[in-house]
Amino acid sequence: MSDREVSIREVSGRDVSDREVRELEAQEARLVLPRFTYEDAWTLGGLLVGMARERGAPVAVDIRRGPQQLFHCALPGSSADNDAWIDRKRRVVERYGVSSFLVGARFRAKGTTFEASSRLDPDRYAAHGGAFPVAVEGAGVIGSVTVSGLPQAEDHAMVVEALERLLSSYASADG
Repeated sequence: MSDREVSIREVSGRDVSDREVRELEAQEARLVLPRFTYEDAWTLGGLLVGMARERGAPVAVDIRRGPQQLFHCALPGSSADNDAWIDRKRRVVERYGVSSFLVGARFRAKGTTFEASSRLDPDRYAAHGGAFPVAVEGAGVIGSVTVSGLPQAEDHAMVVEALERLLSSYASADG
């Protein structure tokens, strides 16, 4: 099973295997960027908005470096609820340093849920897919990119696809 297959599979509400957790971890290890500038945030945001428009996805997109919001866009069909979900999922990335989808999967792999076992306020934290760490070589996690508006596995998959495209664009420009 590929990273992509795991990323798009809806895993909430069922047990998750250790193998699936390892595959999500490998996905994150692979999506480390050589840099992340203001221009890169704009490019990544544009990729996500373009993908969402092509698919008619009613999402909101948020990109941050540390506490600074570098990009935000709400597309038709999204609502203020999506902004609240973005905040809750982003806080999980900030606290754990990995994607919100992976955090939720790790809890489910242990036979529990984030809500039942994390001891964190569910009004402030949500381990649902869609928030992904922005990791830079030599620096580690420096921010987050979040999508909200689709089922959690699809939010996660959209972010992963956009990060893959951004990483490919670096390779094309350098080579």
